[in-house]
Amino acid sequence: MIRVLAKPDPDRSLVLTLYRWGTALIGLFVPALLRARARRGKEDPARLDERLGRASRPRPPGGLVWVHSVSVGESQSVLPLIERLARQRPDLTILSTSATVTAAALLARRLPPGVMHQYVPVDTPAISRRFLDHWRPDLVILVEGEIWPNLMLGARTRGARLALLSARITEKTAAGWARAPGAVAALLSSLDLVLPQDAASGERLARFAVHAAGALNLKLVGEALPFDVAELEALRRQIGDRPVVLAASTHAGEESMIIRAFRTARALQAPDALLILAPRHPERLSQVLEAADGPCAVRSRGEPITDQTDLYIADSLGELGLFYRMAQVAVLGGSLVEDIGGHNPLEAARLGTPVIAGPFAFNFAEIYQAMFEDGQGALLAAEERALAGHMGRCLADASYSRRLGQGGLAFASGAAASLDQAMTRLEPLLP
Repeated sequence: MIRVLAKPDPDRSLVLTLYRWGTALIGLFVPALLRARARRGKEDPARLDERLGRASRPRPPGGLVWVHSVSVGESQSVLPLIERLARQRPDLTILSTSATVTAAALLARRLPPGVMHQYVPVDTPAISRRFLDHWRPDLVILVEGEIWPNLMLGARTRGARLALLSARITEKTAAGWARAPGAVAALLSSLDLVLPQDAASGERLARFAVHAAGALNLKLVGEALPFDVAELEALRRQIGDRPVVLAASTHAGEESMIIRAFRTARALQAPDALLILAPRHPERLSQVLEAADGPCAVRSRGEPITDQTDLYIADSLGELGLFYRMAQVAVLGGSLVEDIGGHNPLEAARLGTPVIAGPFAFNFAEIYQAMFEDGQGALLAAEERALAGHMGRCLADASYSRRLGQGGLAFASGAAASLDQAMTRLEPLLP
């Protein structure tokens, strides 16, 4: 459980009072801002009322647990927790919220039966009050760094318990908090349970009088990504026994580098190899095609993989489980350019697929460091030449690739026990 050195009163914090007043003023412009975002594809125009705190579904009777995850990565990581809650406490209603359109699409496909989804309301006093008056949560579970004062304090005032799980507090976040340490400490004191995802986050929380017992990194737990059996069989018929490299969740600036490295490895080691490139944001297709600089097949266009195809652009959502199962090795995007921070290598490791990552995977630094050691499923490519070399070896030596992948699978399997410990700590907070 959380322990604070002093119990500051959020109602007496000048900073939090100014935040309430400021967000009340901003609330006047929120509907127009949301409509503008919807025109740019950043909001679901059919569900803008949910962002304004107006529920699109009735609240069932009985206890309710609200679980919030902001975007795709966090929503993916929280699914094992939601599944466990739904299985162990079928008497409870579980409400899942997210903030992005892509996360909502993911959750629509992956949430267990009976779990409801809404878009998270904007954190203004009036909107949060409308949302909380309708849903009346008994327990609020926030994931990673989701700290919203009006929603948190409003839920607390209504008697809800609050938990922050898999808390990831960066040094940049802590430095920002240090400008208003009393307000941050007052806000965090409303939490009943905090489980940081790593030692560094725990140390940063301690600067604000929060001491957590235990830890939980939700990105270390979970099941293997799902896949469509018919689609897998169709792809295997098209690809045959050709070796496959998957470039997963790539970002702007990475595709050109990966394609060049692949073509080098292909020419030297595996002339029949295929590259499947899955951009993190499929709407970037035109940029990816420009980086391809040559013929390719595009999944959204229904174009098949033929013997002449050496690049297949998988511009779809929710199908990485399919492509990881096809790959002899996967290059993880977000790690080859600065400022993204990388993506979760355990999604590949749970399927025995070895991973190549660049030098900028700081969001998963501890996981990668452990996986880089002793051949536990990951290889570091500090620059393009190393990337081509790792690809080439995995393509040319299937037994080496399998051994590396089995090391990653063993590492991923050993990381799953922390969810059991977290559930033990959550149990006293459940209605």
